[in-house]
Amino acid sequence: ELKGRGRQLLRLLPASLLGGITGAFLLLNLPETVFHFVAPVLLVLALLMVVFQPRLQAWVRDREANPEHAVRDKRHGVLLLVLVYLAGIYGGYFVAAQGILLVGILGIFLTGTIQNANAMKNILVLGVNLVAAFSYLLFAFDRINWLVVLLIAVSSTVGGLLGAKVGRRLSPPVLRTVIFILGLVALGFMIATLLE
Repeated sequence: ELKGRGRQLLRLLPASLLGGITGAFLLLNLPETVFHFVAPVLLVLALLMVVFQPRLQAWVRDREANPEHAVRDKRHGVLLLVLVYLAGIYGGYFVAAQGILLVGILGIFLTGTIQNANAMKNILVLGVNLVAAFSYLLFAFDRINWLVVLLIAVSSTVGGLLGAKVGRRLSPPVLRTVIFILGLVALGFMIATLLE
């Protein structure tokens, strides 16, 4: 799924890493209440992007194919970088479900299947998680529950590896459905936390 995607990854990875650093900074400096309200909204947006990815991707492709919109092709590239940066902020700030957000973004703006988007997402999420963890290590060592960090790191790694293997074998509609269901579960947990 990553074959021939090296240039795209090299273009997107710096935006993702910068976003991860920004997100880590925000997590360490903003009040906790901001997090509780922003995360569910972003997750709903990500779920909508995943569900409507085929239509949105077709719309983007149709606009790019139209000579009247040739200038927009460059705008789409810039918009993609901005969205990947914002997804990196989300990931550095709130690790859970950043992959759903990225799959939605990549699935809309890049050619290929949802499996391609899923594979690229795994690399970008790994980068965000590493720079965020390094930021916490440097700037908030005494404020971090490192057991939780270890659990998140292990579960993210295992989830990424299993997700890549399983994602390859599923048809795009089935993979989209699995991502949507997992996203709804995460959203349910977020809302339950808000209501406590």
